Amino acid sequence: MLEHAAAWIAAWNRKDIDTLMEHFAADAVFVSPRARELTGSATVSGSAAIRSYWLAAMARAERFDFRLDRALWDEQVRELVVVYVSSRDGVRRRACEIMRFDRDGRQVYGEALYGAEL
Repeated sequence: MLEHAAAWIAAWNRKDIDTLMEHFAADAVFVSPRARELTGSATVSGSAAIRSYWLAAMARAERFDFRLDRALWDEQVRELVVVYVSSRDGVRRRACEIMRFDRDGRQVYGEALYGAEL
């Protein structure tokens, strides 16, 4: 899972939506304050809706770059926390993603949290 964190960061930097989505369960849920800007709701349900949201978000940002700080894996609850610095159109902030996986390795839940500008 720690390798998954590095691959996830790299996929975002390439804007590789197929790689980002390949681990999601069909009924996954994603929560982000940024989702509200594009969808009207902070909660996005279903992998197809998550894909659409992320494609719209990618199209909206001219440039973004993620830099992995660290990742933490809790095997018992099957939860990965990825801590990184997000630079979106020149605005830098610390961020983290909480990812929960089922026993088959499919992501069933994700939540994005953003700190203040750096």
